[in-house]
Amino acid sequence: MRLYQLHSKQTLPISAEKAWDFLSSPKNLSVITPDHMGFNILAGADRPMFPGQIIQYKVSPFPGFTTKWVSEITHVEQGAYFVDEQRFGPYSLWHHKHFINPIPNGVEMEDVIDLKLPFGFLGQMVYPLVRKQLVSIFKYREKKLTELFGKIDGIPNSLILKAI
Repeated sequence: MRLYQLHSKQTLPISAEKAWDFLSSPKNLSVITPDHMGFNILAGADRPMFPGQIIQYKVSPFPGFTTKWVSEITHVEQGAYFVDEQRFGPYSLWHHKHFINPIPNGVEMEDVIDLKLPFGFLGQMVYPLVRKQLVSIFKYREKKLTELFGKIDGIPNSLILKAI
């Protein structure tokens, strides 16, 4: 069994409250997801985030491949972090932790995603394509959040994908 991890950090010159309000709203996922992915929330995003919340999406991670994705919000600490886990979708495992850490002049958003691809050895063979897609998605997200909120000069953002 091969697990992979994506670790992303981005700083924004906004308050932790403003960051939380934006990031904890499932409806804003479509704002920070590339248009070509056809991201569409089907159900479950009509209430403020809470543990046990089920959110259903439709997404096209690769051209010609559309899938439903069902996530459960498993942990929420208001203003600080939340965790979503895929219940049904394209991965064997998707565990995504979102942290909002106050720093001087703003916040540092940190994402840690542990994932596993389906289909054993075949899944490992397509990992380079999946990796490329995930990097592209997070680069788009970084760009979009910078457009919306600005950036803190002198603090680099980081994106690391690795096998664990």
